[in-house]
Amino acid sequence: MDGQTKASGPVRKLVIVGGGSAGWMAAAAIANATKGQCQIDLIESDAIGTVGVGEATIPYIKIFNRELGIDENTFVSKTQGSFKLGIEFINWTTGEDRYFHPFGLYGADFDKVPLYHYWLKAQAEGKASDLQDYSMCWGAAKAGKFDQPQQDRRLIQSTFDYAYHFDAGLYAAFLRDYAEARGVKRTEGKVADVSVRAEDGFIEAVTLEDGQRFDADFFIDCSGFRGVLIEQALQTGYEDWSHWLPADRAVAVPCEHGGDGLTPYTRSTARTAGWQWRIPLQHRTGNGHVYSSAYLDDQTAAETLVANLDGAPLAEPRFLRFTTGMRKQFWNRNCVAIGLSSGFLEPLESTSLHLIQVGIMRFIAMFPSADSHALNAAEYNHLMRDEFAGIRDFLILHYHLNQRSEGELWRYCREMDIPERLKYKMAQFEEHGRLVARGLELFTNPSWLAVMTGQGLMPKRHDPLVDLRGVDGARYLAGIKTAIEGAASAMPSHEAYIDKHCRAMPLAAE
Repeated sequence: MDGQTKASGPVRKLVIVGGGSAGWMAAAAIANATKGQCQIDLIESDAIGTVGVGEATIPYIKIFNRELGIDENTFVSKTQGSFKLGIEFINWTTGEDRYFHPFGLYGADFDKVPLYHYWLKAQAEGKASDLQDYSMCWGAAKAGKFDQPQQDRRLIQSTFDYAYHFDAGLYAAFLRDYAEARGVKRTEGKVADVSVRAEDGFIEAVTLEDGQRFDADFFIDCSGFRGVLIEQALQTGYEDWSHWLPADRAVAVPCEHGGDGLTPYTRSTARTAGWQWRIPLQHRTGNGHVYSSAYLDDQTAAETLVANLDGAPLAEPRFLRFTTGMRKQFWNRNCVAIGLSSGFLEPLESTSLHLIQVGIMRFIAMFPSADSHALNAAEYNHLMRDEFAGIRDFLILHYHLNQRSEGELWRYCREMDIPERLKYKMAQFEEHGRLVARGLELFTNPSWLAVMTGQGLMPKRHDPLVDLRGVDGARYLAGIKTAIEGAASAMPSHEAYIDKHCRAMPLAAE
């Protein structure tokens, strides 16, 4: 059947290949958007494991859940979740340091000049402490506190945001229930063949090992690194970024609670040839070690991880191989790749589920007609390339700014050539303290400020307007710090908040 002679109209039949977080997020969101008017089939195999590293998130996940009408407390409870105020980075600069990347603002701007310029001046004069001390997120996080932000913008409690930690497998199961209740049909099985039309290269159908055939107007590839549709069938190609982000392995293992317990933040600790994550959930702590196989072997990586757990391991170490980068096209003909099939950026800033989310929501925003894809695909690919590249540069920043003396990986990253737009952004900040962006970026000024200053990139000067405004910035900063300390002391502990609102039921023994 020729795609150019089909009757026009919206896509009415859609097939999703692959489950996990990507597949069920896509199924739930598209079912919600199409209100039962589009037939959605999801094909997944229990025999194919999911990666499941996306247990930490950024605040945008709240928008996704809210658009689906999901109650926050129910969601947190069902996924053994906890709350996340940011990420603590340990030993990323010199090997004996730590800083915090918060979700939210530093204090609140009160003048035409951004607050951090007053901080730069006050710190140079010895009248200010670390930048994170002026973040409500850090004030609560370091005290182990959590509460909902206030809506009154006059209050310091209005200046922070939050995300979640949760079990990605339980989230997929939660969304499966949601999607199936809205008409999505799941079929167990493995794809054995993909039929591609000779006349235009569009996918016509997929056939399973048991012979079942699924034809559709459109296909979504959530098959993970294999890229069953986007790569194996359509041969889309891949853009490799491992020269900038050389980590290509991860080993993960859950453990019992211990150490700092249920902290309301993620922790990233630099190791000799990579870094280790710590993600506290209600029922366990998630841990992983991301590393470069060029500088560290698998056995040593696993031993390093297990030696630095908070509590007893709950499973055997599980290994993952990846190549950092992205597909040359995310939308190719009548197929869109979502999740790991679209590319991979290591979970240093918890962007894995975000990239799934933004891929889905942009697809819905450009929901195709059955007979027309080219312009939709062009715009979608442009936006997703920018999304990936912006996150890529932010991740490179962490590695490139290191001053560590231990580890060849760190020397390589410090000396490597970096993308031009990142060079420009760093130069603007170092010379003038100016934070610049080209269009919309996922990580906004406070995030760049946190990592740049946290890893020792300090501007040569503050904004000259600071010296002309007649404002006692040091006094204002001291007031912010006092307000944060008072607000944090009044918050419930993270544990107490969860106990009151969203404590999960114990999981059945596995």
